[in-house]
Amino acid sequence: MGFVGGVFYLGGKTWTKKTQVATALQTALPDISIEDIKNKLERPKTSKNGDYAFPTFFLAKELHKAPQMIAGELIEKIDQTGFEKVVAAGPYINFFLDKANVGAGILKEILADPEHYGDLDLGHQANVTIDMSSPNIAKPMSMGHLRSTVIGNAIANIMKKVNYNPIKIDHLGDWGTQFGKLMAAYEMWGDEEAVKADPINTLQKYYVKINTEADEHPEYAEAGREWFRKLEDGDEEAVRLWKWFRAESLKRFMKVYDMLDVQFDSYNGEAFYNDKMDEILQLLNDKHLLQKSRGAGIVDLSKYDLNPAMVQKSDGSTLYMTRDLATALFRKRMYGFEQSLYVVGAEQSYYFQQLKATLATMGFTWSKQIHHIPFGLMTLNGKKMSTRKGNVVQLEEVLDESIKLARQQIAEKNPDLANADQVAQEVGVGAIVFHDLKNERTNSINFKLEDAVKFEGETGPYVQYAHARAESLLRKAGNPDLAGADLKLNDEESWNIIKLLGQYQETIKRAAVKYDPSLIGKYALSLAKAFNQYYAHTRILVDDDQKLARLALVQAVSDVLKSALALLGVKAPDEM
Repeated sequence: MGFVGGVFYLGGKTWTKKTQVATALQTALPDISIEDIKNKLERPKTSKNGDYAFPTFFLAKELHKAPQMIAGELIEKIDQTGFEKVVAAGPYINFFLDKANVGAGILKEILADPEHYGDLDLGHQANVTIDMSSPNIAKPMSMGHLRSTVIGNAIANIMKKVNYNPIKIDHLGDWGTQFGKLMAAYEMWGDEEAVKADPINTLQKYYVKINTEADEHPEYAEAGREWFRKLEDGDEEAVRLWKWFRAESLKRFMKVYDMLDVQFDSYNGEAFYNDKMDEILQLLNDKHLLQKSRGAGIVDLSKYDLNPAMVQKSDGSTLYMTRDLATALFRKRMYGFEQSLYVVGAEQSYYFQQLKATLATMGFTWSKQIHHIPFGLMTLNGKKMSTRKGNVVQLEEVLDESIKLARQQIAEKNPDLANADQVAQEVGVGAIVFHDLKNERTNSINFKLEDAVKFEGETGPYVQYAHARAESLLRKAGNPDLAGADLKLNDEESWNIIKLLGQYQETIKRAAVKYDPSLIGKYALSLAKAFNQYYAHTRILVDDDQKLARLALVQAVSDVLKSALALLGVKAPDEM
């Protein structure tokens, strides 16, 4: 075991500052495990109370002493080697880390391998399937699809960072009675040339028209059901139309995914599972779980305090539940997942409880590995969006408008920027993604484009600009070689940044465990804000004996901001 730059190393693995504090405490509390001590450590709100605080309240009952007295006695037994100081403050023991040495150790670790700084091995390369995005074919991707897409993508990036193998699945909505309706609408009003010229928008108009007129024309609904029956029976014209609509939809979806820089490992949608549902019904029958209720097939879930799951209609046809049971079983067999995540709106929470309970009733113990990752509703300027009613805002249009706004601001701030169009793309798209992911995913979001693309405030462009500012400083300094430089800094403002840099791995771990990218978004904002304050109050490029250490700090901030943004699926331009 060794001690380098304020960080302990054991067998090639880093011992964190938290472990250092817990180890020092264990010399005074030998009957308490290091892990239990670590779980009780707190981070003081202000640096005047140290970097870590250990409360003694829980010892009062056992030791029959006041917490203040316990803290005073323990302080005499603690090994204070490697700390600036350790003091008793009422019922707390406050630890002040050795700023210069700990800071140098953190900077050295980041600069040595910035790409892998913050990596963890929670997953041991186990597979995690992530069901995300999942738009319906023959409809444009709306702002309503944004949340599932970017939350799922960020979770995939975070899971990879902690050494899981994420498998991203775009479970396309490419089957169901709505396609029968669309085919009926096309038969009545369709113009092949118009569809070829602008497939998605034209088909969307047909879909909205048949839905809005269905109340006055009930025969439209029957025509839709008839067309879907044809599709299920393999009718040549129905299958031709379905394949055409699906292919055109995928082309349009891919354009949006390319803008967001989101890729998938599978595009198997609902239609893929058509031939896999009979097995589910057979398994339910064999296990005597399929019951009849008014002619429909159900699974009793009363022992889970849930309503029955309907898996077969009275006419023998299947439902979403049947399909999702088949999907879950296929994915377990195909990928052997350790976790299976469904990034779907919070309104589907009860449905996923039924899905998991049905799988458990069938004897599949791996149902516990399935997790619904809910998220709140997105409104646009306070209004809910609906494809069926036609009041939908296309995601592609919002991205285009955001890029345009970013380009205007870049022209004002940096009119001579060489690659302005590319930077505008990265900033405009990044603004939309970050605006979503900085919010806790279960919260609802009222989206306003102008707020998202601002260069000031809690926005993506604000974080990107902090990164670009750091890179600009390094260029002005001539991008010096920092290897072997003395990296010790002991001023309060640099320490505030270094403490944040040291918390990156811990933040990643919490984001992975909670499936919550907003923890990374909030972290990036905090780091950008701390750096901007440092930039405003510190003469970074002045020639003195700490210049290289300050530049190392700037480099570390640039590296970690870039890493954090990448986890969210946001680019970090070097100039803005």
